[in-house]
Amino acid sequence: MAKFVIHGGKKLKGELKVNTAKNSAVALLCACLMLKGKSVLKDMPRLQEVDRILEVLVSIGVKAKWKDRHTLALDTRGPLQMDKINRAACEATRSSLLLLGALAGREKNYKLYKSGGCKLGRRTVRPHLFALNKFGIQVDSKEKFYDVKNQPLKSSEIVMYESGDTPTENAIMAAVLAPGKSVIKFASSNYMVQDLCYFLNSAGAKISGIGSTTLVIDGVKALHDVKAYFVMPDPIEAMTCVALAITTKSKMTIANCPMDFLELELEKLRVMGQGMKIKNKRLSKNNKFNIADIEFEPSKLIALPDKIYGRPFPGLNIDNLPLFVPILTQAKGRTLVHDWVYENRAIYYTELQRLGAKITLLDPHRVFVEGPTKFSPAEIMCPPAIRPAVVVLIGMIAAKGRSVLRNAYTIERGYEDLAQRLKKVGVKIERVE
Repeated sequence: MAKFVIHGGKKLKGELKVNTAKNSAVALLCACLMLKGKSVLKDMPRLQEVDRILEVLVSIGVKAKWKDRHTLALDTRGPLQMDKINRAACEATRSSLLLLGALAGREKNYKLYKSGGCKLGRRTVRPHLFALNKFGIQVDSKEKFYDVKNQPLKSSEIVMYESGDTPTENAIMAAVLAPGKSVIKFASSNYMVQDLCYFLNSAGAKISGIGSTTLVIDGVKALHDVKAYFVMPDPIEAMTCVALAITTKSKMTIANCPMDFLELELEKLRVMGQGMKIKNKRLSKNNKFNIADIEFEPSKLIALPDKIYGRPFPGLNIDNLPLFVPILTQAKGRTLVHDWVYENRAIYYTELQRLGAKITLLDPHRVFVEGPTKFSPAEIMCPPAIRPAVVVLIGMIAAKGRSVLRNAYTIERGYEDLAQRLKKVGVKIERVE
């Protein structure tokens, strides 16, 4: 079991470049199944979760080849062998649920093994099933797998039972190949949903309303090859880098930030007194999103005047909420953090108590964070969820002395070569098997 060994407590300096989005990448990989052709995905992150989805795709007959470190070529023309699906890879990532929408217009009957991922309490699949059923997809939930029976796709006007990211993506993929006009209301408009829509449009789909909560999709008979599509930068990784800079009171530049999905987070930080400069504004490589570099400087922070909570886009990103917790430990005063979405995630924030943070658990969804406090080193087992795990890592980097974070796999599901990248800005960290 790999672990991180950190000698923390030092000021960092330099530039961290934001990598591309994990949640976009896994959606695009699954969407390639809809093309029955060739796709080239550029700036693909090399992550454990991406690897698991690739293992699933290859096991059913997809041809995949890395042309260079971050360019992936896929050939999905051949017949699929769903009976040979890699069960272990499927069960290892919840992203495999995206196959339901991706295969809606391609496979009639198959089994999809139930998946895991982050341990964040019970996460219902009903929003997926309610939406997909409207397009003619029948999913019978068994103990270990989903029994999928696809009828000929039909267009539909639907209201999302829950405006979740993955359920919306599944509904979009089903609608793209359904004859006629479909309308998806109360859709998620989060970054990975937008990236998926732009990718599908580049393959010949007709999706309008991108970035809003109402999508109108005119079904097409088939999609065509995609010669090159660049995955967008990851707003969650961007916020991770921001949290690291602020918590360690370092002067750092976070480059390649997707500003469309960080503006509210940055406004919260400004209210707290954080100094920053936004530089080098430009478009992303896929020409769809606004990108900039942000320079942070050590600042005296005050607690927010009211509670902080996540909500669907355009609210504060639900996955960025945990990353405010280490920042709040450095702010004068007390802040209420309300993590209402996941049943267990707020409980993991109390792991920072072992590093000296003043965090009071009120219930499974709410904590008080008091500051400013100094972090102390400790040896901790990684929480079984990506964002709480990286929050602990940030605390260890800020703590003066030697810390050990066990089970690095949790973080590596969502962050590529993190230890090596952190070394470039002065973090003393080693990955040890």
